[in-house]
Amino acid sequence: MEESRRRAWVVAAFAAALYLALVVCAYGFGSLLTDAEVIPSGAAGPFVGPAAVGASVAALLLSLARGLRTPSAMLTTVLLAALWTWLSAVVVATIGYAIVTGTVLASLIFGLGFGVSLFGLLIPACAALVALLAFLVAQAQSGGARRPRWPWERDEEE
Repeated sequence: MEESRRRAWVVAAFAAALYLALVVCAYGFGSLLTDAEVIPSGAAGPFVGPAAVGASVAALLLSLARGLRTPSAMLTTVLLAALWTWLSAVVVATIGYAIVTGTVLASLIFGLGFGVSLFGLLIPACAALVALLAFLVAQAQSGGARRPRWPWERDEEE
């Protein structure tokens, strides 16, 4: 049991790093192609967007670390990872905007507006893709797959 828990955390950590890179890339290309700002409100300040993405990375890490232990719950974990990442990003964006501006109603509108925008919807899409890939890796490892080796790493007997 301890080996599966350790393996789940390792795969989840690498998946979270991949997720962060994928979200940053998607935000960059989305902003470039649509000529839109990720956080359109200048009152939000420079930290609301990164804090929201950071919260979604933490949510994905925790969702996968728990869900990768049971390979039979793949669909449930993928859907929950997408939901939790989106929800954590919206909540952190709302709280961050409320802290910066001091207005509750405007922060609720901002948070929900961010959640349904292109950039807000990229969060669960990237999370679902990464969670699915993480499950494929975890299932391959539990099935006996080993890491690829360079020719000089192989034993002479192989």
